[in-house]
Amino acid sequence: MRARPSVAYRGAMADTGRSGRDPRRRFHDDLVGLDPNDPEAREFAEHLDRIERCEPAFTVEASIDGVADFAASSTRLGGLRYWAAVLLVALIMLGVIVASWEILVRAAHWLAE
Repeated sequence: MRARPSVAYRGAMADTGRSGRDPRRRFHDDLVGLDPNDPEAREFAEHLDRIERCEPAFTVEASIDGVADFAASSTRLGGLRYWAAVLLVALIMLGVIVASWEILVRAAHWLAE
């Protein structure tokens, strides 16, 4: 009788960008000829890593990572784009506060009946 191979889980199913990949490998694979010590080349390599990140977007962890990515990208911005990001976050927070208040008021009226 033939022995069946072991089918055990051995790690991540896809490269999520957070697997500890060596950042210098990008320069050997995709960015051949660019200087790994050049700040602009490093920023472009980080940009490619963010674009190629493959992870589910429907989990709580992915939502939190998305907020962290938004915060990191907005701090890299300057001038009008930075203030537009601040305004967007303020409007989202205002919407959450108004919606929460509306829910509390309606719940209080419902419980008072």
